[in-house]
Amino acid sequence: MRYTLLLHYPEMDAASLGEEAMAEGQRAFSSYATALHQAKVLISAEVLQPSSNTTTLTKAGGTLRVQDGPFADTKEQLGGTFVIDVADLDAAIEWAGKAPSVEWGAVEIRPGATYTVDGAWTPNA
Repeated sequence: MRYTLLLHYPEMDAASLGEEAMAEGQRAFSSYATALHQAKVLISAEVLQPSSNTTTLTKAGGTLRVQDGPFADTKEQLGGTFVIDVADLDAAIEWAGKAPSVEWGAVEIRPGATYTVDGAWTPNA
């Protein structure tokens, strides 16, 4: 089953973190990604740019609205994702619990879906 682990944590930048903390975080995520890869469950991983670089689209009354910044008014950002393919939700929870960012933010687990040729969204099982 395919799951996306969405990593939410407070907005941080290299300057406010400091070089040592930044290097430690990079090592932790590199180690985590290596463990996922070695377990043959890693499909992809994305580090997202700061939420200040976000553009959000909404549509109300037939009018498309383009807004700079994230849609949600929150102190946390979606900082990155890991897409994994594991046997079940229990395995996804186990891997999500090892994500470095679970120490300072939330990790959301969301089942993936595959867009099929016939145009229907189907669970990826």
